[in-house]
Amino acid sequence: MKTMVKDGILAALCGMMRIAAVGVALVGSAVAAEAQQFSADVAVQRGAVSSPAGRLHVLGSKIRIETPEFADGFFLVDAAKPAAWFVRPAARIFMDARQSSEFTRLLVPLDPDDPCRQWQSMAHLAGLQEGGDWRCERTGEDVIQGRNMIMVRAVPVAGPALLGWIDRERRFPLRIKSEDGTVISVENIKDEPPSAALFELPPRARKFSPEELIEQIKQSDVWIADQTREPRP
Repeated sequence: MKTMVKDGILAALCGMMRIAAVGVALVGSAVAAEAQQFSADVAVQRGAVSSPAGRLHVLGSKIRIETPEFADGFFLVDAAKPAAWFVRPAARIFMDARQSSEFTRLLVPLDPDDPCRQWQSMAHLAGLQEGGDWRCERTGEDVIQGRNMIMVRAVPVAGPALLGWIDRERRFPLRIKSEDGTVISVENIKDEPPSAALFELPPRARKFSPEELIEQIKQSDVWIADQTREPRP
């Protein structure tokens, strides 16, 4: 009888230890997923020419991207939702980024052991993913800016493959090379938390929808008059 009681107590203690271990692992994973907090420059190299392409701020799953092509605003990405917007602070509007910039699809926090899952999610958000799964193949390791990188080859369902150099500690790609040789690089990294205010929408900002605008135009007198006008002979 005493042996049975002792065995029961030991089994219960072992169960509690396993639960505690799982809890610690889950907390550790959550902390790791939110570990990336930095700011950096983005450069694009085509051939032998490298040019500045923007500024990047990362706080957990949120990314702010500023580019010279869209100087009147910035891109705001929340990889956890996922969501990607282009924000125009002066106009107090924001809109779905869709395919405005490949940065919003590629420069996002990743699981180093399964990077294709997030890349595929962002491609779907942009309207590029029709079905099927991306494939990621680990091709080796490299060192960039004194840090160890995991090298992967990502193959989308449709479109060209790409090579990615992923910083395991930051859980973020620091270099991406497309099949045409174009290289996107994250450089001059400062590992310090950017201000949370950088990732907020402007006060009283409204979402702009091109589809809603088209629908409003269709309901307007101008659209109706144009549709009822007899065609010219």
